[in-house]
Amino acid sequence: MNEVVENDKIQPLKTLTAVIYGLYGLSFILGGLPSLVAIIMNYVKRDEVAGTWLESHFLWQIRTFWYSLLWGVIGGVLLLVLVGWFVLVADFVWVLYRIIKGWLNLNDGKPMYPAAA
Repeated sequence: MNEVVENDKIQPLKTLTAVIYGLYGLSFILGGLPSLVAIIMNYVKRDEVAGTWLESHFLWQIRTFWYSLLWGVIGGVLLLVLVGWFVLVADFVWVLYRIIKGWLNLNDGKPMYPAAA
């Protein structure tokens, strides 16, 4: 009985987490606006997932946003010396990897980071 109640609470949060992954993915097509909406949602809803396995997904998403932004800025500055293209391509591939890995773990009901032993 307790597991059913827990699933009723988790399912909407799991859907929200999937929507946020989708927004990050949409950013590849529509530009940065969906990412801004996603990061705001991450911070607004962060307390609701605290203590659940979904908390690790939110941490994964937040870190993906900020590190991607950092490497995007560094890559943009380095475009002046042409090496920026390599940084931007690496950033693109890394973000794509993180969205796919996160979405797959979410669909499997797995946290992003293994439990500490």
